[in-house]
Amino acid sequence: MFTRCIPAAAAILLATPYAALAQSSVTISGYLKLSVEGLKLGDSAKSPSGESRLVDDSSRIIFAVTEDLGRGLQAIAQIDWRIAPDSGAGAPSGNNWVGVRSASWGILKLGRHDLHYNADPSEITAKAGSKKAGPVALLAFAAGGRTAIAGNTRTPNAVVWDSPTWGPFDLRLAYSANTATAEADIGSAVRRGRAWNVMPRLTVSQWQLGWSHWDSKPDAALAGEQKADRFWGYYAWGGLRIGLAYDKSRIHTGGSADTSRRTAWSVPLRYRSGNHNFHAEHARARDDTVTASADGARMLALAYVYELSKRTSLGLSYARIRNDPDAAYNLDGSAGSQGSPSGAVAPGEDPRVIAATIRHAF
Repeated sequence: MFTRCIPAAAAILLATPYAALAQSSVTISGYLKLSVEGLKLGDSAKSPSGESRLVDDSSRIIFAVTEDLGRGLQAIAQIDWRIAPDSGAGAPSGNNWVGVRSASWGILKLGRHDLHYNADPSEITAKAGSKKAGPVALLAFAAGGRTAIAGNTRTPNAVVWDSPTWGPFDLRLAYSANTATAEADIGSAVRRGRAWNVMPRLTVSQWQLGWSHWDSKPDAALAGEQKADRFWGYYAWGGLRIGLAYDKSRIHTGGSADTSRRTAWSVPLRYRSGNHNFHAEHARARDDTVTASADGARMLALAYVYELSKRTSLGLSYARIRNDPDAAYNLDGSAGSQGSPSGAVAPGEDPRVIAATIRHAF
């Protein structure tokens, strides 16, 4: 009898986990993206003032978890693992969160999220266009390019609600307890920090209008408050798409004294014909109105991307920033994070890059 019970017990043990997992799913996706590039700093005292290098272009592996809870409700989670195939480095520093989703009331997520800084209509980096060609290099920085707005990266400690789509309209509301590190209110006699992001969008077939408002205060410090508004839109006609983004950002000390006020704009153009994608973008950051120095910048970016398949594409990109004498705007992700501290821009230097990129999504 004992020997007859063994197969039955084994069947129960094998069937139980399967039944529990039947309502859950884990999907793995992401992409590998690498560029061979030549970087040059114009009007630079550095010698040499350029280098050739192989760099990662924000490769990632994403683990997405979904569990059906019934009644139209799902539990969801994501681990966004950023990897650098060129150096072998990696860290779970992407958009990581856990939450719930409902078709009737939207998505609630807790974790790290891209908020505000990358809200624009550009598509130049979407496939095999170099990350360094992206307009956030100007749109997401103030104070002559020295201070990132919304960190120019993921915001930690964030609670995010994405609304369902109400006809052509959707809305994002986000709150962060501290935008830099762990919460630091206890024992602080200075101030409790926080950040808000409100982003409504209107999307109708061939066009979209959007607005993102960012308002942040750091914990335990009066300096570094940020207020920013980004307006954008695009219109697509056949293979042609034209967009416009306008950004107004300011930094202040917690009172009435602003330390930076600047406006910036970008115009992205894209033309698609079959597997061929052509991009041309121009961006401009105006002089800071708080300072008396010339600290504006202009950016030109061009890219050609050929899609070998739906998952694999090749690209050739060119991007250049012309800084005013006291400006230090840099190509996105171009300095120390790529293993080249010499890529950091000094005031008045003009960074430019030519990049050949391959991207494979999975």
